[in-house]
Amino acid sequence: MAKAFAKSFYDSAAWQSARDSYISERISIDGGACERCRKEQGYIVHHKIWLNKHNIGDPNVTLNRKNFEYLCKNCHDLEHFEQLNGHKKPKLQCFFDASGQPMPPIP
Repeated sequence: MAKAFAKSFYDSAAWQSARDSYISERISIDGGACERCRKEQGYIVHHKIWLNKHNIGDPNVTLNRKNFEYLCKNCHDLEHFEQLNGHKKPKLQCFFDASGQPMPPIP
């Protein structure tokens, strides 16, 4: 489910058009197979650089086809909800800016 800050983006005609176009391209290339496992049919267009409050307005991130990956549900869930010993993967406690300086995590 989309986070609140991203809801209007995912409802936008620009995203829907970009997503549909990418899926059509993947279907014409390999029948729409998951770009990771290649075992299952693609299910969702995933952003390799995850969307956040800081980049949601940047079309170079949100609408850039080089940032898209067509994934099956399992591969997408593993990316976002990977389980370690029955627990969700811990969130990173430290983030770094472009110059390598630590900064607080983005909620």
